[in-house]
Amino acid sequence: MNPLLLVVNAGSSSLKFGVYEGNEESLDLAYSGQITGIGSHAPHFRVRTSERPGLVDRVLSADDAGSLDAAQVLVSVWLAQNLKRDPDAVGHRIVHGGPNYRDSVLITPEVVAELEGLASLAPLHQLNNLHPVHVIAQRWPNLPQVACFDTAFHRGHSDITERFAIPERFFQQGVRRYGFHGLSYEYISGYLKRHCPTLADGRVVVAHLGSGASACALKGGRSVDTTMGFTALDGLPMCTRPGRLDAGVVLWMMEQGMSHQDVQHVLYYESGLKGLSGMADMRELLASTAPQAELAIAYFAYRTAESIAGLCVALGGLDTLVFTAGIGENCAEIRSRVCAHLEWLGLRLNAQENWRNGSTISADNSAVSVLVVPTNEEWVMANKTLKVLMEL
Repeated sequence: MNPLLLVVNAGSSSLKFGVYEGNEESLDLAYSGQITGIGSHAPHFRVRTSERPGLVDRVLSADDAGSLDAAQVLVSVWLAQNLKRDPDAVGHRIVHGGPNYRDSVLITPEVVAELEGLASLAPLHQLNNLHPVHVIAQRWPNLPQVACFDTAFHRGHSDITERFAIPERFFQQGVRRYGFHGLSYEYISGYLKRHCPTLADGRVVVAHLGSGASACALKGGRSVDTTMGFTALDGLPMCTRPGRLDAGVVLWMMEQGMSHQDVQHVLYYESGLKGLSGMADMRELLASTAPQAELAIAYFAYRTAESIAGLCVALGGLDTLVFTAGIGENCAEIRSRVCAHLEWLGLRLNAQENWRNGSTISADNSAVSVLVVPTNEEWVMANKTLKVLMEL
């Protein structure tokens, strides 16, 4: 009997899950679901299969998913009612793996303790990622659980791209550029190898644009540089995070009497698109006529293009640009604006394909291929979970 695998991706206001069944040669998706808007007045619960994209699609009451705990209970009940048997293993997305984890690992109490110690490096994500681990361990103490790290894909960077220009003692304490969204980039790398092998062998930049945003340079399918660093604050501007920021700004905030907690709240919850416009959702920004909305959109596109151009240094040029994640996959206006800043590279868009969210949106005469590829972090997690399970 093929293993049945559950993968869980717990965020700050959402809980995603996937159920896969298969073996090392082929993993089939049985269910994919998510609860969004946890803690809001109208959370939403969706579940789909390949045959039934709207298997579950309902708005919940605030009490049904008022917290991550409540959302987990709801998902657990639904899974218990619909799965034909208990899963053989559970894989979890863990944003930060620190300096010691280069691949997915079986979760033990020692691993949990080490990962909880990294919470200050990813305060929006780390403890939420680990929360389902504790809940599942209490209910099924013998069920193997696997940590799948967002940082692992970027391990192996050169000293030049991994280090900061600060004293060596800090590097030895783990202060380095880790990079994030690795599960997404690993999926895109594998997708290109399977479907576009010629492009996969070239110089590729992937722009993962969502509520969190970053870009990654791929050479031969491997990460050689990325925009995020020590924490998920660095690089591109995001919905509520500033992206690249002069460290002197933080020193100035502290000089004004702001506490560590005050500064952290500003950087993680009040900055980025929200800081520029008061709006954190790109859809809301694009629908607005407010000058501040235009400023936020233009800033996001400019800084994204600037960072993509910077990654070309690691690659020695650019053959392929891939857009992925929520904004990257669905927002033609943002793709158009980003690419307009990169026309000096010989990049040309096919406007019609871009506006219909086609898979290839570059024009025939473009020197750079431009693709739109939906990411699938849960599929990567399922494969990694299966690999660890097979090694037990």
